[in-house]
Amino acid sequence: MAVASQLRRFLPVTGLSCNGTWDGITCWPAAPAGTLVSMPCPAQLRGIQYDTTENATKLCYKNGTWARKANYIDNCHPISASTKPENAEMERHLENAKQLNNVGHAISLVCLVIAFGLFAYLKSIRCTRNNIHWNLVATFILRNTSWFIIQEVVDVQTVLDNSWYCRVAVTLFNYFQVTNFFWMFVEGLYLHIMIAHAFGTERIKFWVYAMIGWCVPVPIIVPWMMVKIFLKNERCWIDTSGGVDQYDFIYHGPIILVLLVNFVILGNIVRILILKLRASPNNLDTTHYSEYSADGVGKSHRTSRVSFRLPSSIKAVKATVVLLPLLGITYILFFVHVPSGKGTSKLFFIYFNSFLQSFQGCFVSIIYCFTNTEVQTTIKRHVDIWRDQHWCTINTPPSKHLQMTAITAAPSNGDRSENMRDVCAYDKNVIVHTA
Repeated sequence: MAVASQLRRFLPVTGLSCNGTWDGITCWPAAPAGTLVSMPCPAQLRGIQYDTTENATKLCYKNGTWARKANYIDNCHPISASTKPENAEMERHLENAKQLNNVGHAISLVCLVIAFGLFAYLKSIRCTRNNIHWNLVATFILRNTSWFIIQEVVDVQTVLDNSWYCRVAVTLFNYFQVTNFFWMFVEGLYLHIMIAHAFGTERIKFWVYAMIGWCVPVPIIVPWMMVKIFLKNERCWIDTSGGVDQYDFIYHGPIILVLLVNFVILGNIVRILILKLRASPNNLDTTHYSEYSADGVGKSHRTSRVSFRLPSSIKAVKATVVLLPLLGITYILFFVHVPSGKGTSKLFFIYFNSFLQSFQGCFVSIIYCFTNTEVQTTIKRHVDIWRDQHWCTINTPPSKHLQMTAITAAPSNGDRSENMRDVCAYDKNVIVHTA
């Protein structure tokens, strides 16, 4: 009986029937009207292996037309450890890596939102460098958010239906992914200009960097959308074979180019730092450049001179390690991945890559916001001002700032305004010299 059913798939059908059709996953043969056709489940879909001994079904109506969609969900099940014992351990590791991705993206998103709020609230630290950090944090937030949306929206059924909201979610994720990399390029470009050309950063206005970060990705994603719409408008614009769609190189290509350029920039920055450190280890300008690369923030010159007691090679290594997440160099591992790898090397890559990709937003937030001396100093000053305004009511001693100003006589309202303007001017000078 089963053999006869298989043979009927290849025999010509007479009378009212449904024509053979391709739904993006399975080729359904012509079938007589009013029959339920069965075909083996796909061997792989979106990187997930399915049991091909099970069958998907599609109904041919009595009027000779196919049902809008086949039934894959009820009939096709992923291969589990029980059906393929040799893959049990690998499946467990893949599930662990998925959980690591979820946790990493969630922690990164929380850190990024806090960092974004600090950059938005602390207006006194705004400059081109911190504004670039601010926009990079914004792209990480948008990218992580769209990543979670993809996890909820995309499933087997939406891929089969080629739903519009699924295609919108995929398009937005790809756009935010490209903008994220281009803001990494902006970070590298600004840093290279600042180190290689001492006074070149002021010549380029911030709107130029904004155009590169937000607008350049548009003419990259739009052609990709057009190609998908007119040439391959199926399966939610996602390659379900487990590989990479050739059309996706429309935006993968610029991303790879950005990573290569940032890699060259990183090497040149390290080279310049080593030359400057060896030539003039006590030079203040060199100190300023090295601090930005090594710590992402400005520190006092006194602290910098002490830190130069370390060998220049150690400073260069420190700068390199800190700049890796900022310039996106860690993503190079993603592009050199060989899916056919086995054993310990493959497991190491799975966990290491999942950790780096998901926690990169957290690294950027910590290194370039939470440990930023400008941010810490400004927050401390805000806390001191708040304490000074409420120390009488909460019966706590005033901060050093208030203790120093309390020595002088109480000024009038006009004098108080002048004093506050002087303090603000002093704070701005401090920020400029410590940036």
